[in-house]
Amino acid sequence: MAIDAKLVKELREKTGAGMMDCKKALTETDGNIDKAIDLLREKGIAKAAKKSDRIAAEGLAQIKVAGNAAVIAEVNSETDFVAKNELFTNLIDTILNHLIEAKPASVEESLDQPLQGAGQTLGETINEAIAKIGEKISLRRFQIVEKADNEVFGAYLHMGGRIAVLTKLAGQDEEAAKDIAMHVAAVNPRYATTDQVSQEEIAHEKEVLTQQALNEGKPANIVEKMVEGRLNKFLQEICLVEQPFVKDPDQKVKKFLSDKGLAIQTFVRYEVGEGMEKRSENFAEEVQAQLKN
Repeated sequence: MAIDAKLVKELREKTGAGMMDCKKALTETDGNIDKAIDLLREKGIAKAAKKSDRIAAEGLAQIKVAGNAAVIAEVNSETDFVAKNELFTNLIDTILNHLIEAKPASVEESLDQPLQGAGQTLGETINEAIAKIGEKISLRRFQIVEKADNEVFGAYLHMGGRIAVLTKLAGQDEEAAKDIAMHVAAVNPRYATTDQVSQEEIAHEKEVLTQQALNEGKPANIVEKMVEGRLNKFLQEICLVEQPFVKDPDQKVKKFLSDKGLAIQTFVRYEVGEGMEKRSENFAEEVQAQLKN
């Protein structure tokens, strides 16, 4: 029977399972949503869905390079302990291999794509791992970067994947590209070059700095020069090429690159859990919560 999209949506909202999982379950149960829920539970997918409201802010960020393509991805778990589990690290390898082969446009698209030679989707594979490991696991984000033959990737993992950085440089020096990735991991610039900073952001910062100077009681005739100096300092703090190079603070990153005939094209920096709410309950509260369940 044809399955109504609204029914798929309802089942997805009730269970947290993937779209394809819901559609298959409804097809197998002739559109009976209660039986479909039972079927998802039997397959272990509902077990995964029960964990959907938990906070998964641990995990790993990893990188895979294959020829002229590279992917950086963050996969989250609930605890740091699970992030070191072999099942979890194997799952990340599977995810990275799929992303770099299938090149999906979004996380949602990737989860509904079939894994090559696996007979199931990426989402189903993740749910399978959740059922085995017993924690919420999610592919939070990824970015695929492609390069030309005259460009080079640099990859760096800090603390095994707590921070991951992928750089792309014009040139052929892979070691230097890795050094720049290490710098980005340590200093966390927001932009590669000053050209990437929008005029709106510069105007806003200039307005703030001007008001700061006026509030300090500085004469109006020197405020402009003060603001210019502080604005330059602001740009140096947020732009990669203007920063002192971590391996040689006596020179800026742009000098390091220039001396090697290189130029930064782009970088991607992922820090696990950044911007996410972390679990704050203590151990006693966690035990009590489990007893109530």
